[in-house]
Amino acid sequence: MRLKHKWRSEKREVNLSAVSEFVFVGLSDAPEIRLLLFVLFLLIYVATMAGNITLLIAISTDSHLHSPMYFFLGNLSLLDLLCPTITVPKMLAVLLLEHKEISFSGCLLQHFSLIAVVGTEIFLLAVMAYDRYVAVCHPLRYPSIVSMKLCAQLALGTWAAGLLNSLLHTSLVFTLSFCGPNRIQQYYCDFPPVLALSCSSTHSTELVILVVAGVLGSGACVVTVVSYICILLEILARRSPGIWHKAFSTCGSHLAVVWLFYGTTICTYVRPSSTYSPQWDRVVSMLYGMLTPLLNPIIYSLRNKDVKCALIRVISRCWMHILGQKFWELVLRHT
Repeated sequence: MRLKHKWRSEKREVNLSAVSEFVFVGLSDAPEIRLLLFVLFLLIYVATMAGNITLLIAISTDSHLHSPMYFFLGNLSLLDLLCPTITVPKMLAVLLLEHKEISFSGCLLQHFSLIAVVGTEIFLLAVMAYDRYVAVCHPLRYPSIVSMKLCAQLALGTWAAGLLNSLLHTSLVFTLSFCGPNRIQQYYCDFPPVLALSCSSTHSTELVILVVAGVLGSGACVVTVVSYICILLEILARRSPGIWHKAFSTCGSHLAVVWLFYGTTICTYVRPSSTYSPQWDRVVSMLYGMLTPLLNPIIYSLRNKDVKCALIRVISRCWMHILGQKFWELVLRHT
C-alpha cells in the first residue's frame, strides 16, 4: 500500500509539471488570411526597425542632438526595437510555417524579456517627463541639473528597475504548476494568458504582482503627471504665445507617446485575470507591441524640427553614399 501510495504521489508530481511546451492559438487558420496577416505584420515590423534605427543613427551621429533629451529618446528607440523583436518573429513563423509550439524555457525567456522592456519603458517615460519639466520650468539651471552623468545614471536605473521587476514577475508566474491545457490564446507568452493556464491557485501571485506593478507603475505615472502639470502651470503663467508654442512643440510629442503607451499597457496588465478576454487582449497587445514602436519615431520626427532636420541629413548622407558607390562602379566598368 505504501508503494502504491508513493507511486500515485510521484505520478501526481509528474502530471503537475507535464507541460513542456506551449502552443499559440487565436490567429486565423485560413491560409489566405494567414498570408495577408504575415505580409501586413512583416511590413509593420520592417517599418518599425527602419524608423527606430534611422532615429538612433541620427541621434548618435548628429551633434545637434547630443543633449539629454535626445539621449533619452535614443533609449526609447532602442526599447522600441527590442519590443517587437521579442514577439513578432515568432508570430511570423506561426503565420507562415505554422510552427505554433514554443518550449517552456522559450516561453519563460520571451515573457521575461517582454516584461523587462515594457517596465523599462514606463520608467523611462517618467524620466523623460522630469527632463522636460526641468527644461521648461528651470531653463537657466537645466545644464547644471540634468548633466550627462545624471542622464547615464537615470538611464541605467530605468533598465535595472525594469529587469528586477521582470525577474520578480516571471519567477512568480513560472514557479506555478502547469499541468492542464497548454494552448495560449495569444501570439506570444504574455502574463494574462499564461497565468490562465496554471492549475495552481493564482490568487496570491496575482495579488503580489498587482501590488508591485501598482506601486512601481503608479510612482512612474505620478512623476509623469506631476511633471506635466507643473509644465502646464509654468506655460500659462508666462503669458507668451512664443513660449507656449516652443513648450508645446517640445513636450507635445512626448505627451502623445505617454498617453498611447500608458493607455494600452494599463488595459492589458492592471486588472484581475478573471476579466481576461483573449480577443480584446490580442487587439490591445497589437497596439503597444507593434503600433506604438512604429508610431513613436513618426510622432517625434513630425513634431520636432531638430529631429526632422537630423533625419533629413542622415537620409541624404546615405543616398549620397549609395549614389557615390554606384557612380564609381559604373566608372570602373567602363575603364
